[in-house]
Amino acid sequence: MAATEQATSVAPFWEKVTTDRLAQGDFLTGCSVAIVPPEFNPDITQAKARIDVVDLIIMTQTCDLENDKAPLVACCPIHSIVRFEEASPEFKKQGAWERVRQGRVEGLHLLASTTKPDDKWDAYTVDFRSIYSLPVGYMTRRAMSLGARWRLRSPYLEHFSQAFARFFMRVGLPSGIPSYKNPPQRPPGPPQASKISIE
Repeated sequence: MAATEQATSVAPFWEKVTTDRLAQGDFLTGCSVAIVPPEFNPDITQAKARIDVVDLIIMTQTCDLENDKAPLVACCPIHSIVRFEEASPEFKKQGAWERVRQGRVEGLHLLASTTKPDDKWDAYTVDFRSIYSLPVGYMTRRAMSLGARWRLRSPYLEHFSQAFARFFMRVGLPSGIPSYKNPPQRPPGPPQASKISIE
């Protein structure tokens, strides 16, 4: 009998909002972002930049946005799995997305689909390795132009924020404790002292 996947029910990750107040976890489609080319030279009076249109998710803490403490909004690109695979074909290999789901691929984080949370192939991946800072005014106008927009719900929002923090908290060590999977085997311990009984 062929093995089949066990059916599971995934709780909704997202909720619809219409407020003009931005928050961490807001999903804003079609944002314009200025891309500075690798050959950028600050000594040139008129440097050229490319404008890309990308889907973004807000990373700035909600409290900073609510209290007007953030003149710029930090955002990361968010992609459908299909679109991400077009740019990175190596993720079409078997097991690649399972590694991302388990948190074993640095800089990538999976979020369930906005409309079909049970469909894992309709999920989104957020790329923490690319961060854009855009003016609050522009992002607010973009959010309102979308009408109702998607926003991450708790506790998925906190889990998402924690993953972002972990990515930047990484510390590289010059060396580490050797793996326990490799030989040599554990050496024999010191001989045990004989037990002394006292009557």
